[in-house]
Amino acid sequence: MRTIELPTNGPGHRAPLTHVSFRPDGRRLASCSYDGTVIVWDTGDPAHPAQLATLRHRRLVNAAAWNPATPTLLATASADKTVAVWEVPEQGPATLVNVLARHTDDINSVAWLPDGERLICVSEDGRATLWSALDGAFIAEVGSHEAHCMMVSVSGEGLVATVGEDGLVAVRDPDSDAAAVTRTYTSSIEGCAWSRSGRMLAVARDDGAVDLLTRDLELVRTVRVSTSAARAVDWAEDDSSFVVGAYDGSLHYFDVVGTRLHRVEDRRVWPRSVAVSHGIVAAGSFWNGPHLYDLTTAREIAAPARATHGPNALAAHGDELLIGGDSGVVVAVGADTGRGPSVRMIDLTEGPILSLATDGTAFYAGTYSGHVIRHDGTRTVSAQLGAPVPSLTVQGGKVTAGTYNGEFLVLDPRTLAVEERVEAHDGSVKSLSALPGGGFLSAATDRRVEAGPLHGRSTLWEHGNLVNAVAGLDTDVVASASRDHTVKVGRLSRLPDGAWAADPVQTLLGPDESVKCVALLGESDAPVVLAGSYDFGLYAWQVDWDDSAGTLASGRLLAEFGQGVSCMAPLADGSVAVAGWDGQILIVTADPDNTARIERTLRIGDLVAPTAAGPGEKAVA
Repeated sequence: MRTIELPTNGPGHRAPLTHVSFRPDGRRLASCSYDGTVIVWDTGDPAHPAQLATLRHRRLVNAAAWNPATPTLLATASADKTVAVWEVPEQGPATLVNVLARHTDDINSVAWLPDGERLICVSEDGRATLWSALDGAFIAEVGSHEAHCMMVSVSGEGLVATVGEDGLVAVRDPDSDAAAVTRTYTSSIEGCAWSRSGRMLAVARDDGAVDLLTRDLELVRTVRVSTSAARAVDWAEDDSSFVVGAYDGSLHYFDVVGTRLHRVEDRRVWPRSVAVSHGIVAAGSFWNGPHLYDLTTAREIAAPARATHGPNALAAHGDELLIGGDSGVVVAVGADTGRGPSVRMIDLTEGPILSLATDGTAFYAGTYSGHVIRHDGTRTVSAQLGAPVPSLTVQGGKVTAGTYNGEFLVLDPRTLAVEERVEAHDGSVKSLSALPGGGFLSAATDRRVEAGPLHGRSTLWEHGNLVNAVAGLDTDVVASASRDHTVKVGRLSRLPDGAWAADPVQTLLGPDESVKCVALLGESDAPVVLAGSYDFGLYAWQVDWDDSAGTLASGRLLAEFGQGVSCMAPLADGSVAVAGWDGQILIVTADPDNTARIERTLRIGDLVAPTAAGPGEKAVA
């Protein structure tokens, strides 16, 4: 397993923050990041957090937890399938105490039991496991979910609550033989937190609500938070209020009876994690450090200083390659002027751009904040659409947006007014791709790849896990990339009844981790499939429709990045642009013998100037 390698550009993180955790006294804050690091901040003066120590994993870090009995011990959980225990002294360097390494999948969350000696770890494999932290001994499996287990919270009395994408909430005493108390929801549950007294459990629901439950999981009340998923929650020390991070990009403050107190809207904030301590609220960020707010007034106390520029979306726009990333800037890279490519920086928004599409005149950006932005020299912004927009396509003279809530939204291409909402998938619509003959392809977290018009769509195939991306070539080749570590490719056809079907379908192997993006090169009779993975690899296969074993054997590693490969887009000349979260962009073409070849390399760090103060456009010499 390779270690993440990102360009160094000053203090703080080099990629978005996934989690924040206060030490019980509030004087230290651990922030975790996609860059594979945990930074420990001195928050004794919360207006001026100071970076004290940097801890490192080999993959992104999902969570951190301070020991309740020994405040200098910190546990960190990573997608490298390990939990590390660190000694973080008041002065001097941090040291690694132990590594809990026998996990089978990414670790999503970690929590200490009150004795300060045992840890609960929950994983993408659905399991909750109990460990002796200091000697690394596995003690027991203490729970399981049918889908990804997303969060664990331990009360002061030692009750363990776990939640997962299967909608299951389970509470158990790991020192008792009694069966777990359970409650099941129809929506995914990704966040939970015990109140400080341990009397109530707050559960963050994917349908935008937070439930307050008793120890026995009886409902006390439901608090409507947002039209988008509620992702994280934490309590004030006196249990009088709680703070929710939602996928509308906001922090929501409520008192314990469910009255809204404040709402913080800052498009730099990534509220997949919140933490509360001694009157201070910490939140994750798409920038290079944590955000700190006052719990009583919601006033900003401290904010990160610098944007991160990890690319999330690519699109061809005339002779330019558009690159949209975490900073809200679209970098438009044009032809080589003799001193390098021409570059325009178009500052659309302060929050991340998740998707891009073009219609030849304008381009459209889908954002994490739940907006679509049109740019043709001027900037038009849609109303808030209710959820992040991870996918866009332009077809039939309309803009179609795929949302985190599983909807297709049809937008007027000039005004961006919503003309129609369609409940399309049972999960986030991760990718859309227009078909030249009409209709479009879609891929979603419900594991399905579909084709067709807006209504009456056909399922082409299902993967064993969520589908991250789908791509088409001409009118009759489709490829998809999944978290199940596979790529599928098939030939598309119309049946006599008008339905769409794929036959044959081939499954391609090679990546060791989730496959994030996919594209196609060449001709439909013998296409080349490109796929990028979270294992940092760019892979290529030469498809032989008559010999699936031969296709599988043709697979090869074409290039390695310093971080996961994030997105791809076909270009007008038939080549494909490939971007990694390390800021590297490759232009890949197919030789006459159908072999994929890297034609040239760009780096975002060489293209991007400092972010402008507000939306606008600038040329870079």
